[in-house]
Amino acid sequence: MTELFGTDGIRGLVNKYPLTAEVAFNLGRAVGYYYQNKDKKNALIGKDTRLSGDMLEAALTAGLCSTGFNVITAGIITTPGVAFLTKYFNIELGIVISASHNPFHDNGIKFFNGNGYKLSEKQEKDIENIFFNESYAKLNISGSNIGKVESIKNATDLYISHIIKTIPNHFIIPDYKIIIDCANGASSKITEELFNRLNFKNIKIINNVPDGYNINYKCGSTYLKTLQLQVLQDNADLGFAYDGDADRALTVDEKGQIVDGDQMMFIYAYHFLKKGELGNNTIVTTHMSNMGFDETIREIGGKVIRTDIGDKYVLKKMIENNSYLGGEQSGHIIFLKYGPHGDGIETSIQLLSALGENDEKISSQAAKMKKYHQKLLNFTIKNKQLFLQDNKFREIKEEMLSAFKFKGRILIRPSGTEKIIRILLESKNEDILEYWENVLNEYFEIYTKK
Repeated sequence: MTELFGTDGIRGLVNKYPLTAEVAFNLGRAVGYYYQNKDKKNALIGKDTRLSGDMLEAALTAGLCSTGFNVITAGIITTPGVAFLTKYFNIELGIVISASHNPFHDNGIKFFNGNGYKLSEKQEKDIENIFFNESYAKLNISGSNIGKVESIKNATDLYISHIIKTIPNHFIIPDYKIIIDCANGASSKITEELFNRLNFKNIKIINNVPDGYNINYKCGSTYLKTLQLQVLQDNADLGFAYDGDADRALTVDEKGQIVDGDQMMFIYAYHFLKKGELGNNTIVTTHMSNMGFDETIREIGGKVIRTDIGDKYVLKKMIENNSYLGGEQSGHIIFLKYGPHGDGIETSIQLLSALGENDEKISSQAAKMKKYHQKLLNFTIKNKQLFLQDNKFREIKEEMLSAFKFKGRILIRPSGTEKIIRILLESKNEDILEYWENVLNEYFEIYTKK
């Protein structure tokens, strides 16, 4: 084993490397060793609703305490909630136990520094080296020098108060019937309390009864069919769907159509660019975003900068370019003046603020953004790197690059958290997408039987 950290912390199948209790315990010890020279050594831990959260939290806590770290537990709370509380309490380290949009049998561990930013790749690599070299064994902590554990009783209340403070002064509760899908995840309790406190009168919350197993199961932002049907059934004006740790949100309009992260950012930009409320009018997005997004933003006076896939890359580029707005097509959107992280619940409120600027339905506002045809294909592959070296696939790739030249683009990338190859096909010509989708499906069917 040569690495722990992927593109978004550590993630995998629970009770299999690297998501075992033993790894979590020794990871806690490695983190303690890394921070051994800090005057204050405190870590805040939050988790989503997965069955395995308690086990991993207990192991991490034991490892940290054995190195003299104090652990403050926040219970079930969203990933952005942990980032906020870490900074709010001036704590050295925030830890989230969550596998985001993955099914319940997976879990993950990711870290934030005291300012609510994710640890850098260098910091992760340093901790990784300590872990594999077992440098933590050199620590000699005993007796009264071990850490203690305490819990934050009002973690949810503090986080809700923070979200309320991000609401613009001109915000008026819209006369909408809204459905919210909590994915049976970390936002399940928080969402109801927040919208009740804001006195929303026509809200229906679904998939907010977690049992440890049902997180993201046929619900949430990665399975929008449930929300789409509920919006149509209830004749609602729109619906929001979060993922398991609620750091992203996607929307469904009154017609049951998906409004993705690109369209959500466009709706926000459309209303606030002209008011001078987007800083230097620059929006950061990733290579997954629709090519029509760039065209439309330019037409309304803005500028788009693209970067690598992953919210930490979006954030880095936003800071470099003094951008107030950035995000991903998946619904992970960052409003930098409110915090350096995506927050699905906060995104919902900000979108409602933009939608309230006129009386148009959300479908009409989303339709103003140009969209090229896209196909996002996901193929399960045991060995992603070996697959990318396959000669037949290389031939197909070259043929596709030639076919899409001046007509669109292709993007091939291995998932950083799953055994999946993702292929994005994009063009103004829908026929070319269908042709190459069929070619790829036939090829992968043969390849996976090898």
